Amino acid sequence: MIGILLLNLGTPDAPTPAAVRRYLREFLSDPRVIDIHPIARKLLLELVILPLRPRKSAAAYAKVWGAEGSPLLTLSRELEGKVREAMGADHVVELGMRYGSPSIPEALERLRQAGATRLVVAPLYPQYSSSATGSSLEAVFAELARHHVVTPVSVLPAFYEDPGFLEAFAAVGAPVLARERPDHVLFSFHGLPERHVKASDHSGRHCLQSAGCCDAIGPANRDCYRAQCHATARGLAARLGLAPGSWSICFQSRLGRTPWIKPYTDVVLDELARAGRRRLCVLCPAFVADCLETLEEIGMRAREQFVAAGGESLTLVPSLNASPAWVDALVTLLRRAGGERAP
Repeated sequence: MIGILLLNLGTPDAPTPAAVRRYLREFLSDPRVIDIHPIARKLLLELVILPLRPRKSAAAYAKVWGAEGSPLLTLSRELEGKVREAMGADHVVELGMRYGSPSIPEALERLRQAGATRLVVAPLYPQYSSSATGSSLEAVFAELARHHVVTPVSVLPAFYEDPGFLEAFAAVGAPVLARERPDHVLFSFHGLPERHVKASDHSGRHCLQSAGCCDAIGPANRDCYRAQCHATARGLAARLGLAPGSWSICFQSRLGRTPWIKPYTDVVLDELARAGRRRLCVLCPAFVADCLETLEEIGMRAREQFVAAGGESLTLVPSLNASPAWVDALVTLLRRAGGERAP
């Protein structure tokens, strides 16, 4: 029996300050997320972030919370069910969240109880980052190491330029672009501190050293999150038939005062409005399921900002969620990661 562990980042249990505070404490205590001295991280969390941020974040979550709960969890559960059905009876599929519920230890225990004799671990982050992919894998390996018998594991690598992933996202995006007829398309990815990108530079002298450092993937930047985001955007732009100059890349969700990778989404929105762009469509290809960062940050706040700056409309293109093309692409990726032949 092959066990499939689908990994995503996580969500609070409820759109309340108390639930968000619990979630943020777990999330932001992770040294891969806030990679500073442990004492400084503790002080930042307890004295600055947790007294102020939970109430604001809870209000944002409340805007997107559905009758069945968090959109990230609801959509991930839907994907889990469809992948389980597609993989067949000789596979068992479970969802685990790096933070919150269902937790990674809970998901691994369910796989063990179901009789899984080997595992395929699938971080559902298209581009590699230490703070998401690395942290999730570290948690999986730490939990497996607690057992006397460690189950053999295969890991799905970053799939940022996998043709199936790109074609699935293009299949979702193309009808929206045809309907909205935007005069510019934005690919907005989650941001990271610049130091995270520099730490992934295998040469120590490539990343963020020139304007074109992300124009191609090579030995130095093969694990660079920013370079992988650029590769995803190029692949999607080609599949969507976007002309040069009609699309651009930006990075959202920055936190704190340290430099994050640029250009920043909120800055780009104002620049595009000043340049006379009136109709935007935004794709968020760092997320395979819609969540707070897509639905509220882009679909609501970014739209309000762009219109206030002089634009006419901003349309969020839905994420992959549990779309048929994505289910097919993910199943192919999982079988490949597990060394299986396609049926």
